[in-house]
Amino acid sequence: MKLLAPGTEVDGFVVRECIHAGGMAHIYAVEYANSARDPGFPMVMKIPRMTAGDGAENIVSFEVELQIHPALTGAHVPRFVAAGDLVRLPYLVMEYVPGHTLQHWLDQPQRPDAGTVARLGAAMALAAHSLHQQNACHLDLKPGNVLIKDDGNAVLLDFGLSCHAHYPDLLAEEMRQAVGSPAWIAPEQVVGVRGDLRSDIFAIGVMLYELATGELPFGAPTTPGGLRQRLWMTPAPPRQRRPDLPDWLQEIILRCLEPEAAQRYPSAAQLAFDLTHPEHVVVTERGQRTRGPGVRAHLRRWLKAAGMHYQPSPLPTRQIAQAPILMVAVPHEDVSDATLYSLREATARSLGIRPGARLACVTVLSPSASSTSDTRRSETTLHRQHLARLKQWAQPLPLASHSASYHVLESSDVAHALVRYAEGNRVDLLILGAATHGLQLQRFIDTIPIRVARDAPCTVILVKQQLPFDQLHNATEVQSG
Repeated sequence: MKLLAPGTEVDGFVVRECIHAGGMAHIYAVEYANSARDPGFPMVMKIPRMTAGDGAENIVSFEVELQIHPALTGAHVPRFVAAGDLVRLPYLVMEYVPGHTLQHWLDQPQRPDAGTVARLGAAMALAAHSLHQQNACHLDLKPGNVLIKDDGNAVLLDFGLSCHAHYPDLLAEEMRQAVGSPAWIAPEQVVGVRGDLRSDIFAIGVMLYELATGELPFGAPTTPGGLRQRLWMTPAPPRQRRPDLPDWLQEIILRCLEPEAAQRYPSAAQLAFDLTHPEHVVVTERGQRTRGPGVRAHLRRWLKAAGMHYQPSPLPTRQIAQAPILMVAVPHEDVSDATLYSLREATARSLGIRPGARLACVTVLSPSASSTSDTRRSETTLHRQHLARLKQWAQPLPLASHSASYHVLESSDVAHALVRYAEGNRVDLLILGAATHGLQLQRFIDTIPIRVARDAPCTVILVKQQLPFDQLHNATEVQSG
């Protein structure tokens, strides 16, 4: 279709310059013709290409975006403004978000360091998690569709291939082939499974691989056979291409790229957690590889993939509920055995009914008023002591099938530190004692548990002190003796 001339008016919007002319759509800067309607942010108009030579997927993807984008909210999607009639002139008007797409970092002559790769990956993962919490999967994550703002947060663009559990999947109904961008499409998408949040995790893994090595893990296949190879193929380890990469980053990337969705991260929030806390990543054989699996391993994978039956994906929110980030606040002073025991029992019960949960054990120390070198050395020793105590406290927990990490925070405001940790790490469930850190629960006093329960962005379980019957019996005998 012909480009619109600057100054053209469309349904009360004045078109300015064309800021992008792609294969699927043209994007224009626009303003309201009536300045009194100023929304308070810059806007763009997206007009899909719909000439005789364009494929039917352009029309269908526009309908999908028209259906899904207005339903999405939050800081990780552009705000929706208006839409045009499909018969007369189809368009979408949305917020213009300044920043650089991920392609900006890929175009740099030097590969970013591991810290930058992790930071960008965590931003992408948190943005994807925001979509998944709304029962939507993007399914077309690639460098051009990920915008990094100046504050480091990511905004996801282009929902034309997305899937929302509350709306009909028009692409699945209209198309009889794999839908997605070949370099980033997940194995299950290749065989027609849509709506699995772990497909977005695979795409993030592809982008992390490219950021780290400068190459695509599976190339850019153009045939169905080339696409199907990722159902069993394992890419060359990133450290084979770039030996200076840390093993924890390779562990994360290759876990994202596992052919079977069940072997990847169960949620984008857990992926973001590992990227934000690399010191807690458990490095397995994946992270230590310096070359890919041999022919026999790929043959076994090929045979397994050939006989695999792919099932429809559960709701994204249901998948997230089965793989939450669980946080337990463990007090370190003026704490009774009853409190520690009760916290551990409540944590064990919560892990038992959430098979994919990740556990973060957290304690908060008051910062030292002094800054001498001797004090800093003693603080390091104290930090290690409390880490050891956290691990000892958690030792009886059933952690064989759960990831666990231990965190010692410093703050003069315990409740604020716990709430900030929960917010920053997308914690789903927070467990703490009903009376912690030596504070007695009193009427009219804003105690730590009350403040945390009030301000936390997640479900909070307050645990009352309780000892098992045999310990209560022993304690009674001691008192009577």
